Amino acid sequence: MKVKKLIIKTENHKYPILIGSNLIPKIEFFFNKNLIQFNNCLFVIDENIPNKEILLIKKTFKNKKKFFIFLKANEKNKNQNTINNILEFLLNKNFSRQDCVIAVGGGITGDVVGFAASLFKRGMKFINIPTTLLSQVDSSIGGKTGINSKYGKNLIGSFYQPELVISDTNFLKSLPKREIICGYGEILKHSIIANKSFYKFLSKNSSKILKLKSSYIEKAILESCKIKKLIVEKDEKEKNLRKVLNFGHTFAHAYEASLDFSKKLNHGEAVLLGINTAIKFSKVKKFLKHREYNSITTHMKNANLPFNLKKYFSIKHLNKILKFMLKDKKNNSDKINLILLKKIGLPIIDKVYKKNELRIFLKKELTN
Repeated sequence: MKVKKLIIKTENHKYPILIGSNLIPKIEFFFNKNLIQFNNCLFVIDENIPNKEILLIKKTFKNKKKFFIFLKANEKNKNQNTINNILEFLLNKNFSRQDCVIAVGGGITGDVVGFAASLFKRGMKFINIPTTLLSQVDSSIGGKTGINSKYGKNLIGSFYQPELVISDTNFLKSLPKREIICGYGEILKHSIIANKSFYKFLSKNSSKILKLKSSYIEKAILESCKIKKLIVEKDEKEKNLRKVLNFGHTFAHAYEASLDFSKKLNHGEAVLLGINTAIKFSKVKKFLKHREYNSITTHMKNANLPFNLKKYFSIKHLNKILKFMLKDKKNNSDKINLILLKKIGLPIIDKVYKKNELRIFLKKELTN
C-alpha cells in the first residue's frame, strides 16, 4: 500500500498523519523528512504489542539514546500515577523539551503519553504511533489528551497536538475481533455525523472492513480520518462544531464509568451502545425519522455490532449512569448536554435535557 498522507492544520500547529502498511521500519526516514530532531527519545509501549513489532522499533534510531517503558494500558491505569511515573522517568534521565516521547499503543497509551508530554517542562515533542483501529481513526487525531478520575472519564487533560502520527495497518493483524469492532464503532460514528455516502459504503462493505480486507479497511481508515481532520481544523478546542464528535459519547462514557471501566465493556463497544441510545432518543424527540433510524439499527445488527443495552445493564445501573452523565465535561449546568441526530450526515449540537427526562427514557430502555 502506498503511504497516504493527511496534514492537520490547527491555529498554531501543523502535522502529518501517515497511513500505510509496514511503516515501522521507516520511522527514522519519516522523522528526518518531517525535520523532527532530538537527542533522547522515550518509547512508551503498550505491553500487548507483539514482540516482532517491538524488535522492529528497537532497531530504529541506532545513533540516538533510546529508552523504553512498557505500559499496562487499561482504563484503570489511565490515571495520575501513570503520568507521574512517565514524568519522573523523563526527569531522572535528564530529558529536555527538545527531546521526544513516542506513544506506541491504542487510545489509552496515546492519551496518557500525550498528556505527560504536554506537562513535561510545559511541553515536549510528542509522536503518536496508534496500533488499534480505534486509535488510528479517532483518538490519535486532534490533540485531545487526558486521564480518568473517580468522577468520570477523561475529565483531566489538555489539548496538545503531536509532531507526527504514524498509522501502520500491520498492527491491526494482531488484534482480536473485539478490538476491530471497537474501532469500527468510531468509523461508523464519523459516517453518521458527516458523510452519508461514506455511511452507504460502510453499510455495503462492513463485513469486508471487519475482516481487514486491505483496500476496504484502508479506505475506511482514510475517509474516517478525513472527516475528523476537517472538524478539528475548524474547531480545535471544541467550542462549537467539534462537539459533534461526541455523538453517542455522553451515554458511552457513563456506561463505561458505571461498570468501573471493567473489561466487560470496552470503549468502542460503549460508543456503539451510545450511538444506538442517541439515535433512539433522537427518534423519540422526533428529530430523526423512522426510516433513517431503522437503517442504522439494521446496519448494526447485520454487522453483529453491540447494540443491546440490556445485555450489559439492568435497572439497578440507572442511577449510576445518570450520575456520570451529569458529570460529563460537555455540561455547563445541572442539565445534560447531548449531541443528537436529525438525519444521517446532519447532527444537532447542544440539546440540553433535565435529568428526570433522561431517567424516564433510560428506564424504558432498561426494562422494555
